[in-house]
Amino acid sequence: MTTTDILHQADLRLAEALQTGRPCGPVRDLIGEDLADAYAVQELGIQRRVEAGARRVGRKVGLTSPAVQKQLGVDQPDFGVLLDQMHVTGDGVVSGPTLIAPRIEAEIAFVLAEDIDDPDPQLVRRAVGHLTPALEIVDSRIQDWNITITDTIADNASSGLYVLGSAQSSLSEFTPAEALMTLTINNRIVSRGTGADCLGDPLNALVWVAQTAARLGRPLRAGEVVLSGALGPMIPFRPGEHVRATVAGLGIVDAVLN
Repeated sequence: MTTTDILHQADLRLAEALQTGRPCGPVRDLIGEDLADAYAVQELGIQRRVEAGARRVGRKVGLTSPAVQKQLGVDQPDFGVLLDQMHVTGDGVVSGPTLIAPRIEAEIAFVLAEDIDDPDPQLVRRAVGHLTPALEIVDSRIQDWNITITDTIADNASSGLYVLGSAQSSLSEFTPAEALMTLTINNRIVSRGTGADCLGDPLNALVWVAQTAARLGRPLRAGEVVLSGALGPMIPFRPGEHVRATVAGLGIVDAVLN
């Protein structure tokens, strides 16, 4: 079997799980620990969805919080692609019939005002138009979240859906590293964190994905949304639950799972 055949086999396994809502086995039996192959599988899956009508709207950085890395047994960040179909608009009601084992985490979203062709940290910072609080509903197509770093990368960084808050601030008004986050489910605090819990500063996550995306030939573009990665532990998310993330000084964002 050629490398191309192996990559397509991994893609098909994940695509079937996404379409049916029935989890599959890990893909590391096919791609091993090769990060380049994992991102190649991810791109096959994204291209499949784009050809079916989806539109690329941004990136998500994953595995930025030590707490989440510990939860999943990995030791480095990754990134996935955001599609327009993943954005939950309006009142934050999440309808996810094909979500398998959703978990939720609070993040900061960067909305870019400029292209980032040169991922120099100062230029990356200058490209940020505004920031807003965000909730990411992560999910794994792989049974029981039995994943390694290559499994989650291939599975589009275990992406699901995301919700953006309505509040907007600029970097001159808000310092991401100093953010204080509280996540509640049905008014009960379930997770706390800070901006410093996200690679030391959510801006570090933005720089990391800008550099990585440029190296892979898909640099960040004006208008894209970049989710920073979790500010604290991710929490299982069940139907009927109301989740609220409060990022002090930035705003709140709510979601309810149908």
